[in-house]
Amino acid sequence: MPMLPTKLPTEIVGTGALFLTAPFGASLAFAAALPDTAQMIPFSILDLCPITQGSTPAQSFRNSVSLARLADELGYHRFWLAEHHNMPGIASAATSVVIGHIAGHTSRIRVGAGGIMLPNHAPLAIAEQFGTLESLYPGRIDLGLGRAPGSDSIAARALRRNLNIYADDFPELVAELRQYFAPAQAGQSLRAVPGAGLDIPLWILGSSLYGAQYAAANGLPFAFAAHFAPTFLLQAVDIYRRNFVPSAQLQQPYFMLTVNILAAETNAEARYWFTSQQLAFANVHRGKAAELPPPVEHIDDYMDASTQAGVERMLSCSLVGSPDVVESGLQMLLNDVKPDELMVTGHVFDHAVRLQSYRIVADIYQRLSAE
Repeated sequence: MPMLPTKLPTEIVGTGALFLTAPFGASLAFAAALPDTAQMIPFSILDLCPITQGSTPAQSFRNSVSLARLADELGYHRFWLAEHHNMPGIASAATSVVIGHIAGHTSRIRVGAGGIMLPNHAPLAIAEQFGTLESLYPGRIDLGLGRAPGSDSIAARALRRNLNIYADDFPELVAELRQYFAPAQAGQSLRAVPGAGLDIPLWILGSSLYGAQYAAANGLPFAFAAHFAPTFLLQAVDIYRRNFVPSAQLQQPYFMLTVNILAAETNAEARYWFTSQQLAFANVHRGKAAELPPPVEHIDDYMDASTQAGVERMLSCSLVGSPDVVESGLQMLLNDVKPDELMVTGHVFDHAVRLQSYRIVADIYQRLSAE
């Protein structure tokens, strides 16, 4: 069992939040002594189409298109959108519709679901939706699958209608979905049109050990949601890699790590803009989800000790700071966890600041690739 991660000093993180990685000690300079990764991995983006306070879903979609176009230009590998329901601050509920919109406004970048919460849907409908997307944008569509509701219990009941469908049915639902993507056979009475015979990469998403075990046993790529639930990160990576069984889709394990990154010109500026995400997670912790709030100067004034502990736990895999701070943190993270791909996410109230953060991350990627 890997050692549990420890807290690095705030000078490294730039926020006072935890930063989960192997115990390196307290010296930022230690990052320079770590071995370089043999080959730079792809960087991708997870977007939730955040709705900022006082704004609208329509503006959120315009912002997401703007970000996706920038990601396309900067060389990011994927642009994923996530399914959430009954969340006032997230506009990507109709995930497949937004994927099509983003794909239609970009030219190169892969676009996909990170993910579709399969228990909310009939597998046939998902096969048809993503078969349609793959037919419209061939070779650019990904389908990440999760078993959580992506909502509260009220929305889950409204979505599923059949209350006998639970997360425990996930393996059967995935198996049914994969059958619809298989080539149609003569005399087959039910098929996905479009969908049958199309090569749409499936991913398993997870924030616990279950997803790692399932992805490994079924030979599928695995994406871990360390951006909000990092507790089992190292254990999940270990389980996935040790137990991976090759499949027709994938011969070797492929692990993608999702983390929060907010880069700005100074640590103080990055810390300030990151308070919006801290406040948003505080609202979730209190059971009062809302639109993404504006940043504040003194974040501790807005949370009691219990809420602060919960927010720090959820956001403990975050890199927030100046370009040098983020770059050093990335070096440490990549050399410790050794993901095959890194997915970056972050909620920023000001869209221009958000775009600039992704520009800085792309610049860091170029520097790391050149080393």
